[in-house]
Amino acid sequence: MPKGSKKLTEARKNEIISACAELYKTMSFKEITIKEIGNATTFTRTSIYNYFQTKEEIFLALLQREYELWVNDLRRIQDENEKMAVSEFADAIAKSLEERKNLLKIMSMNHYDMEENSRIESLADFKVVYGQSLTEVRNCLDKFFPEMTIQEKQDFIYSFFPFMFGIYPYTVVTNKQKEAMKLADVNYVYMSIYEITYAEVKKLLS
Repeated sequence: MPKGSKKLTEARKNEIISACAELYKTMSFKEITIKEIGNATTFTRTSIYNYFQTKEEIFLALLQREYELWVNDLRRIQDENEKMAVSEFADAIAKSLEERKNLLKIMSMNHYDMEENSRIESLADFKVVYGQSLTEVRNCLDKFFPEMTIQEKQDFIYSFFPFMFGIYPYTVVTNKQKEAMKLADVNYVYMSIYEITYAEVKKLLS
C-alpha cells in the first residue's frame, strides 16, 4: 500500500471502485479489465495494484459498498417506523432492493470468483458488512414481528438471503433470453425486482 493518509487512500480506492461501477453499467464482468478501469480513472494499471490485487477484489469492494448502502436502508426502515404490517414491511424491503440493482447484479454473477480471487483481509472486510446486513434484517424482524420465534426468524433469513441471489437473473432478461424462451415454448411470467421481492417477503412472513 502506498504511503499517505488513510483518508487519501480510501478516496483513491473509492475512485477505482466508482470507475468499475460505471463500467459495469454497459460492460460485462468478463469484459472489464484492470486496464479498462485504469483508463476510467486518474490511475495507471500498475498503480491500481497498489490498492487492489485483482479485478475480482475491486468487484468485491463494489459489492461491499452496495451492501453498506442496503444496511443503511434497513436501518432507515427501522428508524422511520414504529410498527409495520406484513404488507408494509414487504413493500419497504422490495423498494430497498429495487434501489440496489448493482447489489443484486453482482451478487448473482461471479460471486464465488470474487471471493476466491481476493485477499483474505479484503474478504474479511466484506464479510463484516455482509454480517451487518444479516443483523439488520434480524433487527427488523425483532422490531416489527416480535411474535415470531427465534427459529422462524432464522428460517426467514436462511430463505431470503439465498433468494436474493436469484432476483437479478429472474427480473432482468435480455432480448436474446426472451427469444429463446419463446422458441422453447416456455410460458414465463416476467416480474420486476419490486414485484418478485414483495411477493417473496409476504410469503415468508405468512
